Amino acid sequence: MLLEQTHPVILFDGICNLCSGAVQFIIKRDPKKHFRFASLQSKFGEEVMKHFGLPVNQFNSFILLENGKIYTRSTAALKVAKKLKGAWSLAYGFIIIPYFIRDAVYNLIARNRYKWFGKKEECWIPTSELKSLFLE
Repeated sequence: MLLEQTHPVILFDGICNLCSGAVQFIIKRDPKKHFRFASLQSKFGEEVMKHFGLPVNQFNSFILLENGKIYTRSTAALKVAKKLKGAWSLAYGFIIIPYFIRDAVYNLIARNRYKWFGKKEECWIPTSELKSLFLE
């Protein structure tokens, strides 16, 4: 089930306001409903992290599971942007910047995301019309 996903799955920190906002941003720019979503805190998120040897108690990365592979941090974000409608796909051009530079910026934001954007006490719950895009 884990590696047999027919849609790419975005794993995100479910209590992070920035992360939840990013998911809503992606949904609005993904009219073909290409992506599915799961919080890192979910059972599915935990299974993915265990399978790929990632720490299950750290939720500071944006993860894309696609075709049985995972992409993290800036690489994941850019691969997602590539598939969004409009000019957002042009952001993929930043992939030419070495990942250690891109990830340094990503890590700075990730370390400060709760301070700058806040967090929820519980994971964000999608509306009933969006529920089909989320994995448990």
